[in-house]
Amino acid sequence: MARSYASAVVDAPVEQVWELVRDFDGLPRWHPAIERSEIEGGGPADRIGAVRRLALSGGGEVRERLVALDDTARSTSYEFVTSPFPVRRYRATLRVAEDTAGGRSFVEWCADYDADAADEAELDRTFATGVFAAGLAGLQSHVTE
Repeated sequence: MARSYASAVVDAPVEQVWELVRDFDGLPRWHPAIERSEIEGGGPADRIGAVRRLALSGGGEVRERLVALDDTARSTSYEFVTSPFPVRRYRATLRVAEDTAGGRSFVEWCADYDADAADEAELDRTFATGVFAAGLAGLQSHVTE
């Protein structure tokens, strides 16, 4: 099983960052690679089992299912329903914690997935840098606008 990971300290209070991250339909507000999001069936975005359809800025689409949402731990997890990536059993988690220096947030985003060994290095670059790190940079930009 492969793992991709990125983390960042975001210059905003944990409550503000968690409010953005927990919105399963809110990625287009802060992630530069997401043009739009739609919850299939129009149900609530925080319902476990909700499926979001993401339109990617470079073209393409990803469908993801919310599998966990924990307001106490400030953690949310989702899995791919369909994606253009050659992975199996993809599950990602976003977690927000208070930075010990105070007034800032520590955010980590990781995914565990199965892939062919020949694809793992490229997938790690795509997920860790192109998706997670880019998203965390977008989150930082959004909160300081």
